[in-house]
Amino acid sequence: MGAAGLTGTMAVSSASGTPMPGSEKGPIRFHGAHQAGILTRQQQCGGFVAFDVLAHDRAELATLLKKLTVRCRVLTAGVTPLDPDVAAVQGPEDRLTITVGVGASLFDERYGLARARPPGLVPMPEFPGDQLDPESCHGDLSVQVCAQHPDAVLHVVRDLARETSGLLRMRWRTDGFLNPPRPEGSPRSFVGFKDGTAHPDTTSAREMDRLVWIGAEGPGWARGGSYQVLRTIRLRAEAWDRVPLGEQERIFGRRKSTGAPLDGRKESDLPNYGQDPEGRVTPLGSHIRRANPRTPGSEHSVLLRRSYNIDRGLAPDGTLDVGLAFCCYQRDIVRQFATVQKRLEGERFADFSTTTGGGYFLVLPGVAGASDWYGSALLGS
Repeated sequence: MGAAGLTGTMAVSSASGTPMPGSEKGPIRFHGAHQAGILTRQQQCGGFVAFDVLAHDRAELATLLKKLTVRCRVLTAGVTPLDPDVAAVQGPEDRLTITVGVGASLFDERYGLARARPPGLVPMPEFPGDQLDPESCHGDLSVQVCAQHPDAVLHVVRDLARETSGLLRMRWRTDGFLNPPRPEGSPRSFVGFKDGTAHPDTTSAREMDRLVWIGAEGPGWARGGSYQVLRTIRLRAEAWDRVPLGEQERIFGRRKSTGAPLDGRKESDLPNYGQDPEGRVTPLGSHIRRANPRTPGSEHSVLLRRSYNIDRGLAPDGTLDVGLAFCCYQRDIVRQFATVQKRLEGERFADFSTTTGGGYFLVLPGVAGASDWYGSALLGS
């Protein structure tokens, strides 16, 4: 994704003044109508893994999904003395969530699922400016792991790989983390601006039904799930750092120090484009104005972000390999993510960021109870 992935200004309500990510205590419920890790307040660390499924037939696919369910149920409940292999998962204080999705490629001829694929679940296309590495894109399954500590994320990935040996093969993965607020408000990304200043109201069931959860337009097995877009974005940090502060702020449409829009004083202030129709204060081409122009109808393209910073040391050319693991959830990829992405084409920040991998997935509905399992409705369809 372009700058939308790095600033998070596509939504409608301020996140300022809310508790710091990870400030809550206690385990996160595994069972429910929706999977955890979507509306859950963002944890400090996140990992994203895409897998190729090696199951030979539909029955073996069901076995795989049942194994995943059992293991994820155990892990998210917290480690016990009888489970020393995942000692890095230190119980409820890690607030572990594991979120499982399916990719378009799972619906090929292998498992007889072609007719069950919803029209909205397609391979992620290459957008203008992308430089996608085929080995870092797509997958049959996606697994998002979020926790308070990086070793917990890695140990869960290792545990799931061990428990599903012979049935899954890792295709690509990326891990990230949240930087702390400086000095207050939303955390900052590696561009130095506050990240996640605005977002839809996750406490409103009506808003989440409108923006996040798949409804009657989807097949029965998918209702209560959500479309997930993953994008691995690299920042040209050295080039960005040479841009003067004032120009950086005009590129984004926000103050770097406070996070306030250029026509406001506080991070939580909403920009008033109606009083600036020519873009004299907030440029018409600025990121926040393109991502969410606040024009009639643009409220339908709002989406829910859960992105993490990436630092992978140095690239082969000796430049910093930093960026963003962009993740967003929505009810309709075309109406939401793809619409925003189209509006961002040609924005100035695109000169400083490149998407190199990722994919489109459909996160399955929640596991209803102890006898239910991921994809039970799909494989029963």
